[in-house]
Amino acid sequence: MLTARAQRTLETIDGQTLDEMRALRDETERFMLRYKFGMDEVITKLSILREEFSHTHDYNPIEHISSRLKSLDSVIEKMRRKGVEPTFETIRATITDIAGVRVTCSFVSDAYRIFELLTVQRDVRVLKVKDYIAEPKTNGYQSLHVIVEVPVFLSTGAHPVAVEVQIRTIAMDFWASLEHKIYYKYDRQVPQELLDGLTDAAHTAAELDARMERLHRELHGSPRRPRGDIAV
Repeated sequence: MLTARAQRTLETIDGQTLDEMRALRDETERFMLRYKFGMDEVITKLSILREEFSHTHDYNPIEHISSRLKSLDSVIEKMRRKGVEPTFETIRATITDIAGVRVTCSFVSDAYRIFELLTVQRDVRVLKVKDYIAEPKTNGYQSLHVIVEVPVFLSTGAHPVAVEVQIRTIAMDFWASLEHKIYYKYDRQVPQELLDGLTDAAHTAAELDARMERLHRELHGSPRRPRGDIAV
């Protein structure tokens, strides 16, 4: 419901301006909906792999799949920080993480296996890869980030949509979740001692992943790594 003041303001706007506002609203909804559909496409592909492994293999590398769609306010704020005019074209060209999918695995080797199984599909185009497993961030964070482009088929035809996919272990997912909560609590002004503690915890998580990987190899044998270099 509109407030009385908002209602009075709305009544002062001429019909043409209202039509333009409605058109902009509709175009914005369609724009964001494409990203939701692109996210749904990637989730479907991963869910199919997950179900296939559950039925036909003795081991499933996918533990959990989650997703999130940035709000329009978050997109505009990111454009403001970049100093770029927030038009649909510049958003499409500049912001590649509007739609995000996260895959949680038990082991590091699983991350590379899921990467290969997803990106080898013919309608998936790899735009960018950041391998924070091979080269961890300075805070110790390890994960495999990939920006893929998938076609979304609408009544107006096929529309390519960028989706960010993060693939990481359970241990590193737990660490990243804690880091996010700490940064939120301190409004990103985190005391140095906490930052040092987070870095130590990330190294501990990485050591745990390495130990669990060795145990996994003893049980299932050495995992097959993806073909070639994944850097894009």
